[in-house]
Amino acid sequence: MPIAQTPPPPYYAVIFTSLRTEGENGYAAMSNRMVELATQQPGYLGYESAREGVGITVSYWESLEAIRDWKAQTEHLFAQQAGRDRWYSAYKVRICLVDRDYGFEV
Repeated sequence: MPIAQTPPPPYYAVIFTSLRTEGENGYAAMSNRMVELATQQPGYLGYESAREGVGITVSYWESLEAIRDWKAQTEHLFAQQAGRDRWYSAYKVRICLVDRDYGFEV
């Protein structure tokens, strides 16, 4: 997965940190569907994800309103409940304003 190509700041980052339960239980299919849906949401800018023990997914958004709309999206609400019921033993969501970014590419 490449590094997300975000616009110049300001924009927002939603950091989702999680610990998984044992077993697959349909997680991969739902995860893929959530990425597909998120990319269709107004205000979506991209995401990055990694998992080695602790999973960290960072999604980028134009505004707090776009984040609220994504949180309230019907299929996403279902996935959130399924996550609490089946896929995660713990999780935390952090919402941050990105006011500066920088980097380099080879």
